[in-house]
Amino acid sequence: MIGHDTAHRWLDDDAHRAALRADAERQFAFFRKAKRPAGGFYQLELDGTPMGTKVQELHATTRMVHSFALGKLARLDAGDDMIQHGLSTIAHQHHDADHGGWLWAVDDNTVHDARKLAYGHVFVLLAASSAYAAGHSQALGLLDQADQVLTQRFWEDDNGLFADEYTRDWQPFSDYRGMNANMHGVEALLSAFEATGRKHFLDRAGRILDFFVNKTAPQYDWRIPEHYNSDWQVDRAYAGDPMFRPAGHTPGHSLEWARLWMQWGALTDTDVTEGARKIIYRALHDAWDEARGGLIYTIDFDGAPAITDRYWWPVTEGIGVLASLLKAGGTEEDAAWYRKLWQFADAHLIDKTHGGWFPELDDDNRPTGRQFIGKPDIYHALQADLLPLTPDRAQIYEGLRGL
Repeated sequence: MIGHDTAHRWLDDDAHRAALRADAERQFAFFRKAKRPAGGFYQLELDGTPMGTKVQELHATTRMVHSFALGKLARLDAGDDMIQHGLSTIAHQHHDADHGGWLWAVDDNTVHDARKLAYGHVFVLLAASSAYAAGHSQALGLLDQADQVLTQRFWEDDNGLFADEYTRDWQPFSDYRGMNANMHGVEALLSAFEATGRKHFLDRAGRILDFFVNKTAPQYDWRIPEHYNSDWQVDRAYAGDPMFRPAGHTPGHSLEWARLWMQWGALTDTDVTEGARKIIYRALHDAWDEARGGLIYTIDFDGAPAITDRYWWPVTEGIGVLASLLKAGGTEEDAAWYRKLWQFADAHLIDKTHGGWFPELDDDNRPTGRQFIGKPDIYHALQADLLPLTPDRAQIYEGLRGL
């Protein structure tokens, strides 16, 4: 079991904390099989068998670096070989020596997808920040490089937000602006601040948060729209890739936003708990599936269910943000939701045989592969294990070092 029902606050329960560490260790053991000698990381089948594809997407490479850096900090996995392997792939395969920045996808040393996406570039900053915090001093050069590219190519200072997408030679090919790249931008900026202490990272994160959580969320009943045009007006009609750019609202992203907002609040000594709680409980009530359990993927602008498939990552984000609420004091309702999400994950998502979490469930709560093939990454589920173990909503690197 992940915890005991008798515990008022599982965050303080020794059995729960031991179970989190044990699951994290199983995840590291599973995803170590992903290391690919020719560079980058294999995608893995549910049982850990490497898949044959050679294509390396930037967000997958960078997330592996970030995750194994967290493992090294927590002394759950030595991590250095995986971190260095990923950093080398970012520097030598993803990096575009001709035009600067990083290619979205490569096939060994061949360009597979040459787009320059803010979503991928902010993950380079995250990977570099975590690797640097974990003691890889050469990662500071990558951090500086990512900061420079993000500032010069993506940052819109008048708006205080990141633009989204360019061709390989930095020509805009759409007027699309996205919430998702900016949300992970906040994650990376806060991590860069915690790794380096450089205040411009914290200030920039605050400007992005102000737009989405202070200005936009209250206009949409504490939901946060996904898609915008170049004037940063909500594009209600947009529907792109059903995984990365689904129409409407994504409650899992709201949960992620609220956790990042609380992290920023702790770093700036700003009490954001009331607003964060509105975003959190709007998302939980919108997405919780009473019949099957778990959190559905998207809702429309009227709050009705849209994509009702249930993936692992919204549950992990719910766990992370509820842990933040409990660290801020918390209520019985917060504790009950934290237990509910962990009990669902323990019963249906955690693969106790092979390690890792099943990414998708069918109507009978059995693993399925309609959207995902195999287990796509360690990143979300690992943070569900590790973030509740740290003592504060912020200073994550320091918190992991102190475990």
